[in-house]
Amino acid sequence: MEITNVTEYDAIAKQKLPKMVYDYYASGAEDQWTLQENRNAFGRILFRPRILIDVNKIDMATTVLGFKISMPIMVAPTAMQKMAHPDGEYATARAASAAGTIMTLSSWATSSVEEVASTGPGIRFFQLYVYKNRNVVEQLVRRAERAGFKAIALTVDTPRLGRRESDIKNRFTLPPNLTLKNFEGLDLGKMDEANDSGLASYVAGQIDRTLSWKDVQWLQTITKLPILVKGVLTGEDARIAVQAGAAGIIVSNHGARQLDYVPATISALEEVVKATQGRIPVFLDGGVRRGTDVFKALALGASGIFIGRPVVFALAAEGEAGVRKVLQMLRDEFELTMALSGCRSLKEISRNHITTEWDTPRPSARL
Repeated sequence: MEITNVTEYDAIAKQKLPKMVYDYYASGAEDQWTLQENRNAFGRILFRPRILIDVNKIDMATTVLGFKISMPIMVAPTAMQKMAHPDGEYATARAASAAGTIMTLSSWATSSVEEVASTGPGIRFFQLYVYKNRNVVEQLVRRAERAGFKAIALTVDTPRLGRRESDIKNRFTLPPNLTLKNFEGLDLGKMDEANDSGLASYVAGQIDRTLSWKDVQWLQTITKLPILVKGVLTGEDARIAVQAGAAGIIVSNHGARQLDYVPATISALEEVVKATQGRIPVFLDGGVRRGTDVFKALALGASGIFIGRPVVFALAAEGEAGVRKVLQMLRDEFELTMALSGCRSLKEISRNHITTEWDTPRPSARL
């Protein structure tokens, strides 16, 4: 069966993967209301296409933190990719590089920063969890710098792990043949079996619940890399992020895996964008499955988007070729959406190209 869209990889991954692994990737927190809403909210944003514009040439290129990429579609950090496919993060890194875009490597990857760097050239960011032991954090950041990573995406929505009930039911733990490669030499690479979720127990033991804005400033004293604050959902926190020296914000609800009943990221995006007043770029992850979703995010002020689950599901289904295909399908759909909306470059995508349920009615056009 020919795959014609990104979502079709989900069912293939479900067939191929052990239940514990598929459920870990697929599930959200508690009632999974936000998991559904991350998708549904895109469906409530409609287009106002402009016609009879010469769209023979479409330019999707952009720059992120000064790095030129082929399209505003990037790879979000997703943990433990070797559970999906033996090539894991290696395959994802090669696919992102081939697509001319950015990959974000998870702290909890099953391949190390050095291993991912060894796959060849490419622009890569490193997602950071702050451990109680700050020496571990410092070492990790230094290693990412040395391996040529270009930015730190600091996850700020996980002082504790969200309640993911399928992980509790499945007694989720990292398969015995795998380790959290970045922590292997530090005796933090293994996850113990637990009588609930092994990951939840690991987080409770290792991740620092005291993390606060002053740690964002501390991070800037130990690295010159730009810091993206990942997990902002309100204008209030967006303003503080700007003041704290963040280089950018990722509007994220952690794939709906942390606090349930937070809004979809696409619904929170505009508030965050307005609060930053154009001082730093704002990105989005969560629920993007179509080129139309990418366009909607950019119309609401995002500088780019990140995809997570589509990458791991495609990886499970077809390895590197699957990830390449996901990036290509989203690129093609996004290009088509631009053409049919009358936009030839990203700067032509405007708020007037969409209508949302929270818009005030427009005055009728007069002749």
